[in-house]
Amino acid sequence: MSRPIAVGVDGSEGSLAAADWAADEAARRGTALRLVNATRWMEHQLQAVKVSHEDRADEAEGVLDAVEERVRARRPGLTVTSHEIEDSPAKVLLAAGSEAELLVMGSHGLGSVGGFIVGSVGQEVVGDAAGPVVLVRPGGRDGADGADSRKVVLGLDVRDMRNELLEFAFAYAALHDLPLHIVHSRPAPFFHRHEAAAEAAAGSDADAAALSGAVRPFRDTFAAVKVSEVSAPGRAADHLVDAARDARLVVVGRRRAAKGSHIGSVTHAVMHHAPCPVAVVPHA
Repeated sequence: MSRPIAVGVDGSEGSLAAADWAADEAARRGTALRLVNATRWMEHQLQAVKVSHEDRADEAEGVLDAVEERVRARRPGLTVTSHEIEDSPAKVLLAAGSEAELLVMGSHGLGSVGGFIVGSVGQEVVGDAAGPVVLVRPGGRDGADGADSRKVVLGLDVRDMRNELLEFAFAYAALHDLPLHIVHSRPAPFFHRHEAAAEAAAGSDADAAALSGAVRPFRDTFAAVKVSEVSAPGRAADHLVDAARDARLVVVGRRRAAKGSHIGSVTHAVMHHAPCPVAVVPHA
């Protein structure tokens, strides 16, 4: 059996959506599901109102029991384990992710600007995780078998091609029998200048050739996956969020920083505004 899928649960709507998505994905992959809950949410509580570990542990046990019952009903026969761990949420999730095939987290629902909120814990985990992290929001298309979700979307930069992203996206598309739509964007040309327009057209052809060349080995390996490639002018985040409207999953990258967390601007925007689950795949 492969490594489990881990999901952080705290009883919130976001974590319930994440647990549902993770259970579906674990069943699809034939692997186990690991539910984790951190019981030390407040690092600096006043002593007079400080909650004991026993109280926190009892509450966590109740949350875990309820979520475990939920996912077992959703996916009978799924191997599920529950773990209450006394530490900060980010540390608990990062440790769970280091031992898992995937780490799944929920968001906090819709924000005031029309996207969904990835809190400070979520951003820290995404920025530091050793493996892929999937973000699921409540009320979105959180099921792994959603009938209205017809493709997988992958955002690629032809100037910085990464096999980790291609491998993850192709494998997911193959597992779910979905087409893969690969998006690369480039700066919009200034068409009022003939020379700039010609240069932009040449750059477009070069980008499309580079994209096709990078994708070709994965097309051969995953021959059953139908692939479309788009190299379009404009902001990458806008193209990816638009493509995500009928997607099962959007896959974006995150460079492993030598020191501290780092989430690029495109990945950050997609995390907050894509209407479907988002997989953030770290790469060198």
